[in-house]
Amino acid sequence: MDESIQNYIEKYNNEIQKLFVELRKLLIESVSCEIEERLWAKLPTFYDGDKFVRLIPFNDHINIVASAVINHKSCLEQQYKISPKGMLQIYLNQEIPYTTLQSIFTETLT
Repeated sequence: MDESIQNYIEKYNNEIQKLFVELRKLLIESVSCEIEERLWAKLPTFYDGDKFVRLIPFNDHINIVASAVINHKSCLEQQYKISPKGMLQIYLNQEIPYTTLQSIFTETLT
């Protein structure tokens, strides 16, 4: 993990750190390209060229910013909050939708 991202997430509680690491791992495993990790405007961002995914930690959830979230809105909106701008929120008490996120990450970064 990029050192600046590691330092950034260390200020959050252990549960958020664990969720972040799990989502990051899923993101990296979902794509065949080499991902560049760095902070953009102090937000953890994962790039393939000009395409990106952001995993933004909060105290009780993580926001996922990815262009393909909107393509999967119908299968996510029953259980997960999606902002009007297409940001997916995953709370600590929710299960991670692995298969759907894998598709979102793949579609966004390839």
